[in-house]
Amino acid sequence: MKIVGYVRVSAKDQNPARQLAAMEEANVEKCNIYMDKQSGKDFNRPSYRKMLKKLKKGDILIIKSIDRLGRNYHDILEQWRLITGEIGADIRVIDMPLLNTDIQHGDLTGVFISDLVLQILAYTSETERNFIKQRQAEGIKAAKERGVPFGCPRKENPPGFQENYEAWKKGEITVTQAAKNAGMSQTTFFRRSKEFEENVSK
Repeated sequence: MKIVGYVRVSAKDQNPARQLAAMEEANVEKCNIYMDKQSGKDFNRPSYRKMLKKLKKGDILIIKSIDRLGRNYHDILEQWRLITGEIGADIRVIDMPLLNTDIQHGDLTGVFISDLVLQILAYTSETERNFIKQRQAEGIKAAKERGVPFGCPRKENPPGFQENYEAWKKGEITVTQAAKNAGMSQTTFFRRSKEFEENVSK
């Protein structure tokens, strides 16, 4: 029997210290801890896939909480059944011992409650992720309505751009010469000219 731990944070700049401390308290050796710094929207994560390949029957997988496993309701249930059913390993959830599969719940009612709790928690994890995405979308929409700019700010046209644009439009100079005078490529000059025309027509 081998005890392995799985740790996940959603972004590279998030700190996994609490999860790692929990693994240490659970006596998981550092060499048996697998960690991903990636979203929990699916299970296509390098360390998780690696851990899954090495997990054997009788091993125990330890996670801090169910949402560290994943955020997608159906995928969590599928992975849970893969680990406990097909592979034959057990799972311990530090923050929810009722879900631990390496202990006997006493009777059929206990097993039913455990399975029910798992489904509720998995559903809650996905719902929370959807709420976060919804709030982000609403925030961006509201900000755009207030005129808050998004993306990289567009560079201002260099001095002399308008003068060369007008000279080109009048046929006094070629587009090649106009772009050169303005210190930009023809492609950029064409794009800036289009933007300039759109702004003028507003």
